[in-house]
Amino acid sequence: MSDEQGDRLPVQDGGMAAEGEKGETRAKGEQRNAAAPRRSSSTGRASARAKSAGATAPQQSAATSAAKSPRARATSASAPTTRRSSRSNTAASSTAPAGTDAQKPSRTRASTSSTSSATPKRTTTRRTAPKPETPETPPIETPEVAKSLAEAAALEIAEMADARVVEPVEQPAADEPAAPATQPASPARATRRGGISPENTVFVSLCFEGPDVYSTAGGLGTRVTELTESLANLGYETHLIFVGDPNKPSVEHLVNGKLHLKRWGQWISKYYPNGVYDGEEHKLYDYNESVPQHVYAEIAQPAIAQGKMVVIIGEDWHTAEAICRTSDLLHWHNLRHRAVLMWNCNSVMSLHRINWGRLNYCATITTVSRYMKHRLWEYGVNPLAIPNGIPSRYLEPVDERMVNDLRAIMQHGNPDRFFLFKIGRFDPDKRWLMAMEAVSRLKYSNHPVSMVIRGGIEPHGSEVLNRARQLGLHIKDIEARRPTVEECMQLMRDAGEADIYNLRFFVPTEFVRACYAAADATLANSGHEPFGLVGLEVMAAEGVAFTGSTGEDYAVSFENAVALETDDPDEIVGYLLHMQQHPEERDKIRAAGKRTASEFTWEEVLDNLAGKLVYLARKQGIVLD
Repeated sequence: MSDEQGDRLPVQDGGMAAEGEKGETRAKGEQRNAAAPRRSSSTGRASARAKSAGATAPQQSAATSAAKSPRARATSASAPTTRRSSRSNTAASSTAPAGTDAQKPSRTRASTSSTSSATPKRTTTRRTAPKPETPETPPIETPEVAKSLAEAAALEIAEMADARVVEPVEQPAADEPAAPATQPASPARATRRGGISPENTVFVSLCFEGPDVYSTAGGLGTRVTELTESLANLGYETHLIFVGDPNKPSVEHLVNGKLHLKRWGQWISKYYPNGVYDGEEHKLYDYNESVPQHVYAEIAQPAIAQGKMVVIIGEDWHTAEAICRTSDLLHWHNLRHRAVLMWNCNSVMSLHRINWGRLNYCATITTVSRYMKHRLWEYGVNPLAIPNGIPSRYLEPVDERMVNDLRAIMQHGNPDRFFLFKIGRFDPDKRWLMAMEAVSRLKYSNHPVSMVIRGGIEPHGSEVLNRARQLGLHIKDIEARRPTVEECMQLMRDAGEADIYNLRFFVPTEFVRACYAAADATLANSGHEPFGLVGLEVMAAEGVAFTGSTGEDYAVSFENAVALETDDPDEIVGYLLHMQQHPEERDKIRAAGKRTASEFTWEEVLDNLAGKLVYLARKQGIVLD
């Protein structure tokens, strides 16, 4: 090795040897450093800070680094570590810069070999022995720097505090309204201000029944007609797609252009003139095949392009498949996330034909009462309950003169003669046979009765009328073609005396309400009633409703109605005789029923529906502006 190479100082782990020290002393220091355990490098960092702070003793700092830094950066006090340290020193000495006083490699190896056996003892002593006498690192004297940092921190804190301070708003003059301080609205507040409104929502109703006489067979047609009309009156764009009269326009726009009636399958209906359910299967096939595409292309796509939400509500089992296909079609075109699909169950008819798993996946299932909610649990679904409603116009008083005239006609000069009324489909669930039995028992217990009935075209009607004749009841069929209210009154005058008056024509709403108000009781005595819309209509006309005890959530017996608990005809007879003996009970029921009906107008029901829609829109991530 040349003298130049021997004079180079090996640099290991950032350490630096002080100039002028002997080579042997440095070798022993290296040996001790290799045998000592690793210690914290805080001393080295302190030395670096001292240099940056402008320490005035560079030679003392260098000596401190030579004494402490290698010791802090050594690995472990084992023999292999010592050998690795020696090899590192040898390699480093061959590349050290010239002009340094470095030890000879041979002397380093000799020193290492001579001291390696004492490493364990020296390590133990090193942990307990005091530090070598080396000059302490002088403290970093930077009072001015520390002061400036403190001032900077204080200034930053003050600026942050000033940013949070809201300047006082100058009060306006007494004659000017105070303007609120301008602050950006939070997203939460913007969401709370949003909701269902005519500006951001379009409604589509799918149903077999509708407003046409051809399309009305029961309460379902009444429901969708009044629901869609109420939505249109509130300003919502509303589409009703139903199996309509083949002789009427295919599309009709009502309520200032907000309600769009679309009569479907007219080309099939003209071959089936006996109503909506005549040719049912053919109409159902056409409905499922064509309605989903129309809803997507003609309604949903344009509305969603305008940033609106589309609410599609299917009614009863006929529309279950159409709802599922509509959902699939919207999903295919990436529009499903902007539409809320609901399927409403109004009855238990043909529920076995529904694919419940698919329907529950594609749409939100709803129903009209808590009773129906429990019935649908049998199919593994848990629907939302949204009640039916009545138009607010039904709360208007019925013409008192017409009511008195009708009551006088039906009593035939006997003020003790009972006047009963029943309207609905000829279905066993409506307990028509129970009503006929009750009339018979009243008649043969010397309590004469005049009962007006209006059924449908169902086969059960023949069974009902045959049973009435077997019970000895006199039946008169009254036929007409779309009579007015006055014509209906005249038909009743001309009919003569009978026990049962079977109306075989479409009855005007005004005449139906007159019957509700004039009758001693309207028998809505269903054994199974999903909701009981007839009972609610009777209450609105200040009539006395005899309801069942299933879906009529609104009925409280002998408070606002009479709720029948059994299928015993004597229960009807007993309650009628009780109210005849206590007319104050009848008057109380009429008044309380009117108050109850006012809580079930469509305006109230639509508030309920809007709340459910906000919940469903939130589930889908739809933000309503």
